[in-house]
Amino acid sequence: MTDLNFDLERLKEGYDYIAGIDEVGRGCLFGDVVAACVIMPLDKAIEGVTDSKKLSPKKRGLLEAAIKERAVFYAYANESPEVIDAVNIKQATRRAMKAAAEKAMDRFPDKDILFLVDAETMDLDCHQSAIIHGDDLSYTIACASILAKEYRDRLCIQWGEAYPGYGIEKHKGYGTKQHREAIRALGPSAGHRMSFLTKILNK
Repeated sequence: MTDLNFDLERLKEGYDYIAGIDEVGRGCLFGDVVAACVIMPLDKAIEGVTDSKKLSPKKRGLLEAAIKERAVFYAYANESPEVIDAVNIKQATRRAMKAAAEKAMDRFPDKDILFLVDAETMDLDCHQSAIIHGDDLSYTIACASILAKEYRDRLCIQWGEAYPGYGIEKHKGYGTKQHREAIRALGPSAGHRMSFLTKILNK
């Protein structure tokens, strides 16, 4: 479990709020990259919150509900495969994170917010800190990682229906053997990131 200490130490620096930002879908072959921004009360941690990759789907779903219930604020932002192909995945990820952070700034224009960002820097005039292994160190980033993962997983179910045959609802767009074979058999769909498929399509 990720505790509150890291976030509380930063809050003592005089900020009104600590906001956590994390992304999911960076390494996928298909679909949007998604960022979540969340501001949590730091009086008491929700039991079991940690990096979303360490949680079972069932546990993650329960924690998502608890986070949404307690959150002061949360928001999401996506960047599409077209944007990812145009500007590269790193820049698209940073754009999604920036858009999610801007929603918090719009919601609380008079509050001094420190954005703790998992291993990235946003092109945004705000107080921010890039935290390596942020979803292990920061409770707020861990909460953001859970929200982003659950939100994107629901999108994957919709994408699986819109683009049948690729199994998006199962592997969530990652480059599994099943997914790579489906791309070779069916060709890429409109939801695929063409810049990620060069090696697969050349085989």
